[in-house]
Amino acid sequence: MILGWVLIIALFAVGLVGAVYPILPGALAIYLAFFVYGWFFSFHSFGAVFWIIQTLIVVALFVSDYVVGAWGIKKFGGSRASVIGSTIGLIFGPFVIPAFGLILGPFIGAFVGELIAGSNPGKAAKVSVGSLLGLFSSTVVKIVLQVVMVVLFFIWIGRY
Repeated sequence: MILGWVLIIALFAVGLVGAVYPILPGALAIYLAFFVYGWFFSFHSFGAVFWIIQTLIVVALFVSDYVVGAWGIKKFGGSRASVIGSTIGLIFGPFVIPAFGLILGPFIGAFVGELIAGSNPGKAAKVSVGSLLGLFSSTVVKIVLQVVMVVLFFIWIGRY
């Protein structure tokens, strides 16, 4: 019983950290915690409505993660190349620049992508700022939705 709760809380923690650190599978870790609860305790607390709501939130998280980030770049006049560059920077930045890669990676990636697309350095810098705004907005959306997932879990299991 204690092992079950330890695993559930650990998965929730990984999930919430994953909202900020993109290498960790945030929403999927939280979703997996629901199965761990079911395996250790019971799936009785969950019904179709619970699974539909949670699945829709996970889908919304994946869609919003890309859409909100790309929105920041597009809002500042960025090209598809800067969206791709920002995404590459987001994935590899934390490994290349450990302390600041999470912020500098998308910024540099969008900047380089925009330069490759033929923009001048001024526009590339503006687009890079947009990539950071998109990243921060996306992170806020992920944190809120993942907290909602966890809160709904406790509401659902508290009913039984």
